[in-house]
Amino acid sequence: MHNESTFKGKAIWVTGGAGYLGSPITTALDAAGAKVLCLDLAGRAEALVRDYKLRHTTGLTIDLSDAAALAGVVDRLVADHGVPDGLVHLAFASSAGKTLEELLPAEFQKTFDHALTPAFVLCRAVAAHMQPRLHGSIVLFSSMYGMVAPDPRVYRLPMKPNPIDYGASKAAIIQLTRYLAVHYGHHGVRFNCLAPGPFPNPAVQTAHPEFVAEIGQKTALGRIGRNTEIVAPTLFLLSDGASYITGHNLVVDGGWTAW
Repeated sequence: MHNESTFKGKAIWVTGGAGYLGSPITTALDAAGAKVLCLDLAGRAEALVRDYKLRHTTGLTIDLSDAAALAGVVDRLVADHGVPDGLVHLAFASSAGKTLEELLPAEFQKTFDHALTPAFVLCRAVAAHMQPRLHGSIVLFSSMYGMVAPDPRVYRLPMKPNPIDYGASKAAIIQLTRYLAVHYGHHGVRFNCLAPGPFPNPAVQTAHPEFVAEIGQKTALGRIGRNTEIVAPTLFLLSDGASYITGHNLVVDGGWTAW
């Protein structure tokens, strides 16, 4: 479905584009001929470009957690790289490692200040540049835990349940997507989001194999997701093949939320 002509020459930004889910998205877009701007922390984007010998991707170290500065950052990126045809926003931050009882109010708020509010500012700023062209596609990332609560029975010590600030902010991403889709729909700018299910990163898979096996069994398919399985759904929502889809939350969870 996503052949060379689908994205060839299209300018696509991917935030968190060198992470566990972001890397296969970035590399797939590069292989499809898109002009990708991969944004991530601490040199990870540049390393991805180098290690995978990406031909059409520019890696850039950037911190997107400062909402107050973000509109200016977008303006500078547009000045340097042009208005994107699409944006995939995976960058996120939360208070991993804290239980509900341990989590301080300031730590709860920090997730919204450094993840949710920047997502709003980023989307608004990018959409403002897309508006005059009456075309653009923005794909946000929610989570199964933006839809259902984690089952504490599978998070045995030393693990802790997925934190409440993460779930609350990911639920807000779904509503943010709907609101922005309606607001910018008449300008031809589409907003959709993905809700991944269990895609534990390699460190978790190595350190907690029993946990990984158990959460895999909680899905209808009986296994965890492979990071490459997030690529086609993302590229579909990003592409003109989804030209009549906006305000949608596409659940990619192996059937986790089906029961």
